[in-house]
Amino acid sequence: MGLETDMEVELRTLQLPVDYREVKQRVTRIWKDFQPQLVVHVGVDTSAKAIFLEQCGKNHGYQDGDIQGFRPEGGVCLSGGPEVIVSRVSMKAVCKRVAIEDVEVIFSRDAGRYVCDYTYYLSLHHGNGHAALIHVPPLSRGFPASLLGKALKVIIQEMLEVSGKAPAQSQDRRELNHTDPTQREPVGECLL
Repeated sequence: MGLETDMEVELRTLQLPVDYREVKQRVTRIWKDFQPQLVVHVGVDTSAKAIFLEQCGKNHGYQDGDIQGFRPEGGVCLSGGPEVIVSRVSMKAVCKRVAIEDVEVIFSRDAGRYVCDYTYYLSLHHGNGHAALIHVPPLSRGFPASLLGKALKVIIQEMLEVSGKAPAQSQDRRELNHTDPTQREPVGECLL
């Protein structure tokens, strides 16, 4: 969708399985191998009708089995870790600043207790808070891949701004149908 060109970021996309053990290994490797400035996780919430920007990850309460039927021991992500880790990206500020045609964007402080929240908590831990989680609805006629891609681009641009990884942009820049490619500055690496 042009995020790399518009924001001059190095964007890498990786798909993680719905598997607690595999996620734990891969998230650790992502932070060790790539050393990104920001990791943005995107998870599908099958019951969602809007996009949810998650502010924090939780350490306890993982009781549901993953696709392999595995459950983390004691329902804990990291033994001895803090109960909650908050993202350094203000999702409330991002939510207030984005305007995406035909898409509702909602601030959330509860990502659920499944593999998405587990992944987010681990990423927040390894990245010292420099991670984000976006829950999206499943693709449908009302929410096609093209709209989801455009919405994610706008939201991630705003996350980079709010987190201090990109130059400030005008309100027009944040709207889905208008961008100003002259507003460019190298901002590092974003892992999606």
